Amino acid sequence: MLTLALAALVVLLFALLYVSFKLGLSVWTDRHSRKRRLKANQDTLWSKLLNRQLTKLGKPYEHITDLLHALGWKTGPIGFMLMSVLLGLAGIVIGALLFQSLRSSFVLLAILGCMPYLLLRMSLVNRQMATRIEFLPAVELFYQCYLVTGRRHVRTALQKTVEERRLGGRVQFVFDQLYRHLSIRSEDESSIRRFTLSFGHVWADYFGSILKVSLEEGNDISGNLKELIADMRKSQMDNQTERYRLLEIRIANFTPIVFLAVFLGINFRMNPEASHQYYLVDPGGRSMLLNAVVLLFVSFIMGLLLSRRKL
Repeated sequence: MLTLALAALVVLLFALLYVSFKLGLSVWTDRHSRKRRLKANQDTLWSKLLNRQLTKLGKPYEHITDLLHALGWKTGPIGFMLMSVLLGLAGIVIGALLFQSLRSSFVLLAILGCMPYLLLRMSLVNRQMATRIEFLPAVELFYQCYLVTGRRHVRTALQKTVEERRLGGRVQFVFDQLYRHLSIRSEDESSIRRFTLSFGHVWADYFGSILKVSLEEGNDISGNLKELIADMRKSQMDNQTERYRLLEIRIANFTPIVFLAVFLGINFRMNPEASHQYYLVDPGGRSMLLNAVVLLFVSFIMGLLLSRRKL
């Protein structure tokens, strides 16, 4: 009972820490965005120093930023990294209190520290799976709008595509985000890169390359769009097959959790005292549960890698 009370206390403290951090981060983000809108042309000394330090992180910082923008999460890359660090520290504390070993602290540090990034990638894969079939109608609508607007300006065609409101909810959000970024920001390459990342397949890469060429050189891309649509229509059946395979991978990815829950539930149902003594009090049983968590974490990573290869 003492171990259960200690575990409940740790979970409660961690939940309070997470909620307070989330609320504080949202308040700070709202204030920061409000000040940035009011003082768009004024760079403070703090912002200059912060941007100078962030540029030293290089590709990891840019990669996290692209993922967050592709999903439309309000959390910034700094808050995301800070959340990962706090979860890693919580893993060290939980490992030291519950498992009382250096190995468990390092294992939980790695699992909880990487959990936000893993959830971020899983959310992106889910988005890519949901928008896979809807991408072809979206490109066809953009092609029609491009022809109607005179085959000259990609931004005008994107604006008309967004204003039509004929796309699916997730695809509508991605196209609307691309249009806003191309209209407000001057970084066309990063905007298109995040757009293609939202879909995550080779057709989106081709479409992004066509848009990039048109934005840089101003060429007529109606022929390229027509060829892209024809190729996508030919491979539409293959895309449906790959979607089914992705669903099978996702189902197999969550199956071990169900089996572990059923196994523990049956044991605690049949013999609660012995199960409590072995799984929660005995160090060997707790070590076995930790190994099961590690295997589940590895299975999530393998499922994520397989999903990315199938997209």
